[in-house]
Amino acid sequence: MLVRFTCEAHRDVLLFGDIAQALLALMGHSGTTPGALATAEVAPALAPAPDQAPDQADSEAEDDPPAPIPLTTRALPLIELLTAAGEAEAPVLWYPA
Repeated sequence: MLVRFTCEAHRDVLLFGDIAQALLALMGHSGTTPGALATAEVAPALAPAPDQAPDQADSEAEDDPPAPIPLTTRALPLIELLTAAGEAEAPVLWYPA
């Protein structure tokens, strides 16, 4: 499943369902789809979770398989959308794509 995040101040962002649910949980939401953030909820959604540790990049040997893409990297498009929504005071909606 894909989840589409949308607001008037930014282009739409598509995320895989499991990634979207993980990011919604970090923002303090249940992860249900569809859903919405009111304008007053956008700034708190951008605040880092207190128990979230930054991803650590290990050096890879040439024989090792590629490392999975960290959640912090996958979150960048959504962070940009939330930042634009906060600046424009626009609500954010998400639904199955």
